[in-house]
Parts: sequence; C-alpha cells; structure tokens
Amino acid sequence: MEENFDLFFRRKPALMLIALKRVSRAKYGSILAKEVDCTYSHAVKILQTLEELGLVSFDKQGRIKIIKLTKKGRDVSDNIEAIRKLVG
Repeated sequence: MEENFDLFFRRKPALMLIALKRVSRAKYGSILAKEVDCTYSHAVKILQTLEELGLVSFDKQGRIKIIKLTKKGRDVSDNIEAIRKLVG
C-alpha cells in the first residue's frame, strides 16, 4: 500500500498534513519532524513551502512557532487521506 501512496505523493509533505490534521491542538516543528521521520531542517523547508501554498500557518508564541492547518490545508489533508484509503 505504501508504495502506491508514494507513487502519487511526496511522502513527507503528505504525512505532515495528515499528522497536523490528526491533532486537536497545534504542533511544534520538532515534534512534527519526529512524527514523519525526517530532520528538523527538512521539516522546516517543507513547512515553508506548505505555508507559501496556504496550507499551514505559523503562530509565533515567544521563541516557538506553532503550526496549524488552514482551511485549505484541512481540505487537502482530507483528500490525501481519502486517496490513501482508496489505493490501500
């Protein structure tokens, strides 16, 4: 199943969107990087791209950036999960 999923999507960005959707509260970049098994610097690069696309937003609280899905990001995440279930 995972090979089919990887065929259609870049794995780490898709998993980040899904991971952000699964929690009721926002996440930190370091926690998200661990959940999708990538380095923090790679996660930051992906998150910057996702922000440019309007899929995530950052809320800076002191020295920490909180990452949240936007409405558009939630919609994309929902569709990624639906496709993941179809190809599985």
